[in-house]
Amino acid sequence: MTTTHAPRPQATADVPAVPLTTEGYSVLHQMLRLRWPAWRALPASEKSGIAQEASEALLAMEKHSPGQSALYSLIGHKGDLMLIHFRDSFADLNQVELKLANLRLSDYLEPTTSYLSIIELGLYESTLKIYKELMDQGIEPHSDQWKAEIECKLERHREAMKPRLYPDIPPNRYACFYPMDRRRGEEKNWYKLPIEERARQMNDHGLVGRRYAGEVKQIITGSIGFDDWEWGVDLFADNPLVFKKLIYEMRFDEVSAVYALFGHFYVGVRVPAASLAKLLSGELP
Repeated sequence: MTTTHAPRPQATADVPAVPLTTEGYSVLHQMLRLRWPAWRALPASEKSGIAQEASEALLAMEKHSPGQSALYSLIGHKGDLMLIHFRDSFADLNQVELKLANLRLSDYLEPTTSYLSIIELGLYESTLKIYKELMDQGIEPHSDQWKAEIECKLERHREAMKPRLYPDIPPNRYACFYPMDRRRGEEKNWYKLPIEERARQMNDHGLVGRRYAGEVKQIITGSIGFDDWEWGVDLFADNPLVFKKLIYEMRFDEVSAVYALFGHFYVGVRVPAASLAKLLSGELP
């Protein structure tokens, strides 16, 4: 039996090239190195007080609503700690930074890097349908009516997708974060492909991730105009081996094999804020 599928809407030369997106929480990743020699030199009572103050502050951030924070012990030389913060706005993220900077523990921490982005859902399939529908109605692209119609449709999507746009930080034991770009070279340039071809490739790309549903939670953030790369990817799982398997398999789909560029990878073990003192004593809770 042959299954037929509805034809994919075809873009014309007049269709805008930029896909629609919806956005949710603002996100900040902070990677920090502990100055172990200076920390070890402190009297035990002073270390205890500093750790208690920081633990209480991080515990409040863990329970913060809307949005929350999570602490990870980084594996490898790229830092000792990773903090992930979800908040309603960039101003709220800045407030988080200021609170952490005013802790006494910050005197013994050095930032190694950070990453600023916003949770993003790309809408390639919906974009083609919406653009075609509006153009069939004779609405001029980029006109006030065009913008109003798109905003109305996006608002309905935001409401339907609210759990994905404003999620809790998954409680899994391991997290993997990496930034990425799409290639813009002389021979291969993602941004020169027609929007319908980008939609096809992204659909195929998404099929790989869906095969790992239940094993790994993925949160994509957009960072164009905010940081040095175009997207950030967070993966959360109880078995870190799934990070390797998922990303390796994705290397073989067209959008990754031809157009993907990857930054540094950061893998950490989740540490409850209440266990910070134990971590600072050199033990993983």
